[in-house]
Amino acid sequence: MRGVRLPSDHIRSHAEGINEIRDRMPVLTGIHVSYTIQIPEGTREMVDKALARHVDKCPTAQSLKDSVEFSWTAEIEETEAAPTD
Repeated sequence: MRGVRLPSDHIRSHAEGINEIRDRMPVLTGIHVSYTIQIPEGTREMVDKALARHVDKCPTAQSLKDSVEFSWTAEIEETEAAPTD
């Protein structure tokens, strides 16, 4: 996440596709991604900036942006930085 290194178990996502029936056919009209992220103290501003640019930097979102609406939410927990010895 843009300048913040996170262990793989500190970021989780769940994507949900939203379909509508159009002319009796299901059509993908939206994708919503929910993130759960644990970040070190003092990195919230950098993480918020990265998330704000999420859709602009996502290859899938850019490929589908003219036909699919993208949205996201993030549950962010700040954790104490690991002690350095």
